[in-house]
Amino acid sequence: MTDSPASVPYRVLARKYRPTDFAGLIGQEALVRTLSNAIQTGRLAHAFVLTGVRGVGKTTTARIIARALNCVGIDGKGGPTIDPCGRCEHCRAIAEDRHVDVLEMDAASRTGVDGIRELIESVRYRPTSARFKIYIVDEVHMLSTAAFNALLKTLEEPPEHVKFVFATTEIRKIPVTVLSRCQRFDLRRVEMDVLAKHFAGIAVKESAEIEPGALKLIARAADGSVRDGLSLLDQAISHGAGLVSETQVRDMLGLADRARVFDLLDSVMKGEVASALDQIADQYAAGADPAVVLQDMLELVHWLTRLKVTPDAADAVTVSETERVKGRQMSDGLSLAALTRAWQMLLKGLAETRSAPNPLQAAEMAVVRLAYAAELPTPAELVEQLRSNPQPPPAPRGPGGGGGFAGGVADAVAGQHGGGNGGGGGATALKMQPAFVAPPVQLPAMPTSFVEVAALFAEKREGVAAMQLRTQVNLVSFEAGRIEWRQHSTAAGDLAPKVARLLSEWTGRRWTVSVNSADPSQPTLTEQEAAAELRRRQDAAEHPLVKAIQAAFPEAVVEAVRELEPEMAPEPMAEYFDASIDDEMLPGEEDL
Repeated sequence: MTDSPASVPYRVLARKYRPTDFAGLIGQEALVRTLSNAIQTGRLAHAFVLTGVRGVGKTTTARIIARALNCVGIDGKGGPTIDPCGRCEHCRAIAEDRHVDVLEMDAASRTGVDGIRELIESVRYRPTSARFKIYIVDEVHMLSTAAFNALLKTLEEPPEHVKFVFATTEIRKIPVTVLSRCQRFDLRRVEMDVLAKHFAGIAVKESAEIEPGALKLIARAADGSVRDGLSLLDQAISHGAGLVSETQVRDMLGLADRARVFDLLDSVMKGEVASALDQIADQYAAGADPAVVLQDMLELVHWLTRLKVTPDAADAVTVSETERVKGRQMSDGLSLAALTRAWQMLLKGLAETRSAPNPLQAAEMAVVRLAYAAELPTPAELVEQLRSNPQPPPAPRGPGGGGGFAGGVADAVAGQHGGGNGGGGGATALKMQPAFVAPPVQLPAMPTSFVEVAALFAEKREGVAAMQLRTQVNLVSFEAGRIEWRQHSTAAGDLAPKVARLLSEWTGRRWTVSVNSADPSQPTLTEQEAAAELRRRQDAAEHPLVKAIQAAFPEAVVEAVRELEPEMAPEPMAEYFDASIDDEMLPGEEDL
């Protein structure tokens, strides 16, 4: 008599398809290669620390290591292997969590030093039946400081029969003294394509029909976590009763249709506020979360920006036809400045939506702001308009009175009393003219060298910044809109962002200033000027006339070299030199 399906306890997919050997780990090729080579060559560390986000296989990897080190093979004579047999007593006991020499400890529930003391006391005893006694400590970052300190000495010099395997999601919370005694492995997030392929294989084993688009949605929602993805896959199979479509997964996850996200962003970027609000309302009525809608718009803006920068990204195999065709159409019609502005506004709107008491209202306000901002010109376009189209001059005075507002009032009053040039007694229309029209904004000329940048700061009365630019900054590279330098330790910490901000305000163009301490740099402007002055003095000292003067006056030195205007140039130096010698002839030289 066989048990009915209802009497057999169900195991969730995350436990049912947990890997039991290194071959079953997906997306962790570097870890598998390192551990396989270490086991094959016998270069086994005494302590391992596994880190990564939730659900990537840290605890599973720890158990696989325990099986690989303690497997004895079917005949009971084998040694450590990268391919555990899964049939010997040790492999079965470890898989069933009942091996007496493989001890798992949850540091989140035993954070104090007492639990570590018990562990240290048991370390000195040899394993009961296995080759190694293995301690697996999950969420090890939850241990207290005293517990870590108590573990240090044992962790540094454990007995030969003991191995430690630590797992954590917060590697930065583990003391450096502990990390330095362990061999560290960083488990990567599993890529979406790898997850989708893995889930497709499990769906076949579970006799479930799932559309490829639905698998991609589940893989994207898993965010690199195999366990999270398997939980979603389990839910999707139950939701669709074995036949899962992309629409069902979208409804289950509260996601908006990708084509609808394209239509929504298209309406927003065209400034069609009413259409955009109607689409958000329709998606909300269909079960979409407002925050998820904005997040989908953020992802789409990122995708369009990538297409704008690297058009070849649309030719990837994993890109859907909708993203390829509509994405190219939208990216061609939008500027990079508009996309980056949309990214910033959606990012702020998403944070507001997640914290707002009514998420739908916050999402609608974010869409309204973005729709109106989409029609605004970019800062670069505004500056270009100011430069090419100056403001018109004030309107001339009217014939019946003063100019501007006063003139318009005078015209109206004169018309009412039959005066002015109107002739009749009817009132003349009151025309309000601006009393003052601001002159066009005069932006400084764009600096073409670092010397001009320092001079501009001096001209704008930014004396401290100008002094630091001249004395405490070594230029690495300069081009219009971008400066790289190496600054002295005595320079202000905010000098680079301050210079970038002020240059952007003064010139109407975005400037980027960065500190680069690796590449070769030039001397400071003050050092360059001092070196130039020294070269001028040396060149002047080598002049034949100067040498003649120094020969006549040995104590004379060149103090300064000045450039004279052509009209201020003195008489020829030879004649001046001869005349000065004759006029200042010393006593007794008449006989020479």
